[in-house]
Amino acid sequence: MLQPKKTKYRKTQKGRMKGLSHRGFRLSNGMFGIKALDSVFLTSRQIEAARVAATRYMKREGQLWIKVFPDKPITKKPLEVRMGKGKGAPEYFVAVAKAGRILFEVSGVSFDVAKEALRLAAQKLPVKTKFIIARDFEN
Repeated sequence: MLQPKKTKYRKTQKGRMKGLSHRGFRLSNGMFGIKALDSVFLTSRQIEAARVAATRYMKREGQLWIKVFPDKPITKKPLEVRMGKGKGAPEYFVAVAKAGRILFEVSGVSFDVAKEALRLAAQKLPVKTKFIIARDFEN
């Protein structure tokens, strides 16, 4: 059986998002958090909208940690430009969130406030999420 020829470069330059997250899958700072169940690119605008929604509901009490950072530039060429002539200019930045990655963490508020704040934040994100609680949390 013929094996495909191994090339030095991948076929796609955007990267693959297969599999589970190898880092950032445990709560590290807060008692509550939301975890991504799918792999997705989160834009900086989506992350900021989720942060605003959560902090507004918590009325600025407690603490919120954003566990993803948009450090991957997504480029785009202008409209009606011919092929070639190099790569386009960066249009926006995204954070790569694989399945299992913690997106936001909260502490310093009650269970009910944290659950509702993170639910509102999750509505702003284009990914299915799950509310998680730290193991050492007591009611």
